[in-house]
Amino acid sequence: MIAAQYQWNIKNVDQPSAEAQALAKTAEISPIVAQILWNRGYQTPDAAHAFLHPGPEQLHDPNLLHDMQKGVDRIEDAIGSDQQITIYGDYDADGVTSTSILYETLNEMGAKVNTYIPNRFTDGYGPNVAAFKKLIAAGTQLIVTVDNGVAGNEAIAAANEAGVDVVVTDHHELPQELPAAYAIIHPRYPGAEYTFGGLSGAGVAFKVAQALREEIPQDVLDLAAIGTVADLVPLVDENRVLVYFGLQLLKQDERPGLQALMTGAGIKPEELTEQSIGFGIAPRLNALGRLEDASPAVELLTTLDDARAKELAQQTEEKNRKRQELVQQISQAALAQAEDADHRDRAALIISGHDWHEGVLGIVASKVVETTGKPALVLNVNADGRAKGSGRSVAAFNLFEALGGHRDLMTAFGGHHMAVGLTVPSEQLGALADALDQEASNQKLAESGPAEVPVAASLEVGAVTSNLYQELAQLAPFGTDNSQPLFAFETATLTQIKAIGKDKSHLKFQLQEGNHQLNAIQFGAGNEVAALSAAPDSAAVLGAIEDNVWQGRHSLQVMVKDLRLTDNSVKVERTNQLHQKMFQQPGTYVFFHNNVFRQLANQLPETATALLYDGSVAEKLPADSAVFIVDCPDATTDLETVLKQLQPAQITAYLYKKESLSQLGMPTRSQYAKLFKFVATHQQVDVGHQLAQLATFLQIPRTQLVFMIQVFFECGFIAIDHGIMNGVAHPEHKNLTAAPSYQLRQQQMQTEQDLLACPAAALTKRLTALI
Repeated sequence: MIAAQYQWNIKNVDQPSAEAQALAKTAEISPIVAQILWNRGYQTPDAAHAFLHPGPEQLHDPNLLHDMQKGVDRIEDAIGSDQQITIYGDYDADGVTSTSILYETLNEMGAKVNTYIPNRFTDGYGPNVAAFKKLIAAGTQLIVTVDNGVAGNEAIAAANEAGVDVVVTDHHELPQELPAAYAIIHPRYPGAEYTFGGLSGAGVAFKVAQALREEIPQDVLDLAAIGTVADLVPLVDENRVLVYFGLQLLKQDERPGLQALMTGAGIKPEELTEQSIGFGIAPRLNALGRLEDASPAVELLTTLDDARAKELAQQTEEKNRKRQELVQQISQAALAQAEDADHRDRAALIISGHDWHEGVLGIVASKVVETTGKPALVLNVNADGRAKGSGRSVAAFNLFEALGGHRDLMTAFGGHHMAVGLTVPSEQLGALADALDQEASNQKLAESGPAEVPVAASLEVGAVTSNLYQELAQLAPFGTDNSQPLFAFETATLTQIKAIGKDKSHLKFQLQEGNHQLNAIQFGAGNEVAALSAAPDSAAVLGAIEDNVWQGRHSLQVMVKDLRLTDNSVKVERTNQLHQKMFQQPGTYVFFHNNVFRQLANQLPETATALLYDGSVAEKLPADSAVFIVDCPDATTDLETVLKQLQPAQITAYLYKKESLSQLGMPTRSQYAKLFKFVATHQQVDVGHQLAQLATFLQIPRTQLVFMIQVFFECGFIAIDHGIMNGVAHPEHKNLTAAPSYQLRQQQMQTEQDLLACPAAALTKRLTALI
């Protein structure tokens, strides 16, 4: 059995609501896209149109940002006075793109400008007192921070003391005490919140460039897009506009450095998407700062020299390969440690090693969390006894809060809900691990279950078409707060299952359903080949629909995010006959119809319980309980309600139905006409005793005739008193479809299609998903 990593919350966008259908019609979009937009809060035609058609008019006035005018005036004064301006950046992709945006802007304005990227290992993050003093000693007269600065109180105070102004441009969480900077340009400045608070560092730098130029700086949209995607800020509102147009610029980019970088990454500009940034460009820019000095990244992004660009891109590619090797080596050791006797039973993990490169420990921590489902700290123990590293968490566990109450065990600590950085004396690691376990208990981590992930719909393979892909592509670019729609495939069979890649670490297979096939790939799941090959009909797959381009040929594929493989806990044994041997095992026997319940309830063994569903069920059963679904419900939702509430360990589905209503079908117009004519011309008909003769006379099957008489009775066309039927003179005109029996028959026929006509493998998966 392969357990799903996530709880799949299926939204059924393939069955759009009336509101979504109205939105689709008004906004002239597909109903599926309309339902997705509706679910995400875009519920008017104007909101949907604005989202689907980003435009420059959606960019907000940069002067609305706090201290923007003040900061711009100071920068322009420095340019006019020929003062040395230093742009003080950060060593990640957002930081180097932010730096490059302002460097190019000021350079074009004739400023005397240079850049400084702090070193992760010697300077640390943000303004550094020693670094500021070194810059000032070298002649800097104005410091402009990008992607950092709001927590640089000490360094900014030192600059002020030296008579040097600091203009802060940042987007990170604001501390309780803000620095005494000349200007603080921040989208969430207290009391002066900007129209959109989700900008990245590159986004804020872009707005400063916009204010300085007094126009949209289109030539740096590519850099703004890279920084925005890399920093995982919400891809909505202004960020969506920046990335949408930035991607267009990247596809025809003339920057030698980016051209060389994309060539090294195997990215074809015409096929570039936001994923190309997230998985290709950004990791390479980040690799420089993770391993050594990130300063070459700014030169790579801004140089006009082709030869120098290729040289820097090659260096970046080498650093990225080194980063990948380090991550693989340390991850292997960390995951082995996570499963050893000292760690496997802990709710949260503290994993440590020697000679682990500290620049990649955040990535390793993420891999540990992804594999184990547990919060994890991954630390390198230095020769001096200090353990330094990073932590990552799961949504149900506030890691920052958990560690915050134990600062006495650490010498340095910072972060937020999902990620932290820390330094701990190695002798305190045991105490911190125990404290973290206690915090996991306090936050009831064990009771949280898998994180929930929204799933657009459960589809059959044949429903995946190029039209569907093109409709979904309108929602791109995808990212935080605008995730790529995920779809579940719960009824397909897996074929051509194999491990791929140099180390066979990735999984590739094909989803097969009827005459339809769809390729699928999951990274890092190569070890699941044997389990899936043993039960190819018992897998359910969750993933995004993507366009795979290979040697110029396009094909659709599923990029798998999660999968599950069911065991034999569900048995489908559908029948139209009941036998005594079906009722000899202990467990709970669920009935949906009173007549079947009365017939069998007293024949069950003493170890069994009979349950008649009447709209609700008892509390959840014991963990090892078995449930037998005796008869077929009138509505599929009734079965879903029973199983979701009982949560049995095993299900046997008899779904008994003596006669198929689907095969019988609805009465025809001529059959209704026969009965109507008969009741109009015959009185005092004893249907209680003469039904068989009447069925033979009208040449209508007896079961069908009983149904028709009930419909006529509910519509007021006939009266029945003690089994005697008479026609009603001048009955009120009514549509037969309004009769409750008619509507019930339609529902029963649909339920038969859902539960009795579908393949056994598909029903097995469906029932397994419900428990």
